[in-house]
Amino acid sequence: MQLRGLDPIETASRDEIETLQLQRLKDSLTHAYTGNPCYRAKFDAAGVHPDDLLSLADLARFPFTTKADLRDAYPFNFFAVPQDRLARIHASSGTTGKPTVVGYTRKDIDTWAGVVARSLYAAGCRAGMKVHVAYGYGLFTGGLGAHYGAEALGCAVIPMSGGQTEKQVQLIEDFRPDLIMVTPSYMLAILDEFQRQGLDPRASSLGIGVFGAEPWTNAMRGEIEQAFAIDAVDIYGLSEVMGPGVASECVEAKDGPTIWEDHFYPEVIDPVTGEVLPDGSLGELVFTSLTKEAMPIVRYRTRDLTRLLPGTSRTMRRMDKITGRSDDMLIIRGVNVFPSQIEEQILGCAALAPHFQIELTRPGRMDQVRILVECRPDTNEPAQSSDRLKLAEGIKNLIGITVDIQIRPEGTLPRSQGKASRVVDFREPAAELQGNAL
Repeated sequence: MQLRGLDPIETASRDEIETLQLQRLKDSLTHAYTGNPCYRAKFDAAGVHPDDLLSLADLARFPFTTKADLRDAYPFNFFAVPQDRLARIHASSGTTGKPTVVGYTRKDIDTWAGVVARSLYAAGCRAGMKVHVAYGYGLFTGGLGAHYGAEALGCAVIPMSGGQTEKQVQLIEDFRPDLIMVTPSYMLAILDEFQRQGLDPRASSLGIGVFGAEPWTNAMRGEIEQAFAIDAVDIYGLSEVMGPGVASECVEAKDGPTIWEDHFYPEVIDPVTGEVLPDGSLGELVFTSLTKEAMPIVRYRTRDLTRLLPGTSRTMRRMDKITGRSDDMLIIRGVNVFPSQIEEQILGCAALAPHFQIELTRPGRMDQVRILVECRPDTNEPAQSSDRLKLAEGIKNLIGITVDIQIRPEGTLPRSQGKASRVVDFREPAAELQGNAL
C-alpha cells in the first residue's frame, strides 16, 4: 500500500462521512459484543444491544471503557479475535499498574499504517522523502507506528528510536532527513545538542517536524519552529485506540489535529457526569473505533481535555490542542493547575528556557509550589531577575496561585528521552493529582 494523495473521504460531505460512520459503528459494536466477553457483559449490564444503535446519537446509551477495564482483562482478555489471528501485540509501560495490552490483526496494521501515512501527507510529507523516527521502538506504539506509516507513504525511514542525543544530531547532519517524528520535549533536547556542538539547527535538512505523545502548547510550537526553521505539526494518538495517527494537523492551517473520522468516532463529555457535550465545548475526549478487528474499543475515556471543532483543511472535524489531562491536573490549594499553563508562561519570558520542573511540597497545612526553570544562554542577571518576577506575576494572574521561581543554569535540569516528566510531588501524604472539575 502506498498513499499517493488525498483519500476521497477526507473531503467528502458531512452527510457522506456520517453515513459511513453509522454503518461502521454498527459493525464495530456487533463485533465487540460477539467477540469480546468483557463487552458483552458491559452491554448486558447497561441494558443495551448493538441493534439499539439507530443513529450516531444512540452511541451515548452505551457504556464507557476505561484503562482499568483493559488492565482488569490483562493480558489478552480484551481481544475480539482468536490469538492465531494476531499480527502484533503492543503494551503501555505499566508504570502506574499493570500494562494495558493491545493487539492488531494484519488488517489492523495496514489500517494503522494508512492513517499515519495520511497524517504525514497532511503534514506536508511526500513519497521519496527521508523520515527520521526518534520515537521509542518496542512495546510503545510510537516508533513502529511512525515507521510503518512513513513506509506506507513511500518514504525512506531512519529508525533511530529515542535516546543517544549526540548520535541523533550526527545522523540528522549526515543522513539529511526531510522530516523528524519525536516528542516535542525531546526535540528541545536535540536542540540543546545542536547548540552544544556549535551547529546551526536552522541550517539542518529538516523542513517538517511531526510531534506528539504529550501535550504541547502553541508557544512551544513557535519556539521549535523558530529554532529549526521548520513547520511543526501535531499528531495525536494513543495505544488503546490505535497508536499515533488517530488525528493529525494539516500543515496549511496548523489549527488543531484533524480526526480521521472514517476510522475513529469522537465524542467530548463532561468528565464528571459523562454527558455528551456539543461541539465547541471543553471536556474529556472519548473515542470509539470503527474499523479495528483485534481489539475494537467502545467509548474509550482518554482523559485528554479538548473540544471538537469544525473541519477546515479537511471536511472531518478537528480537535483543539490538548490543554492537559484530567489525570495530570494538579489541585493546589483548591485550584486546578495544568503543567501546560506553566509552560506557556515560561515561553513568554525571553531570558528563560523551556526546560522546567514543578516541585510540590506541604511543609505545614498549605501546599507550596516551586518552579525550577533554566535560563537561556548568554542572558544576564538583570534580565533573568526581571523574567523571574514576570513569570511569578503571570502565573498568579492566570492561575491564582503564588509560586517560588528558582532560575537554574543552562543544562542543569533533567532532559526528556521521550515523554517529559514535569512534576515532582514531595507532599506527605501526596495530594490527589487527579481531579474531575475542569
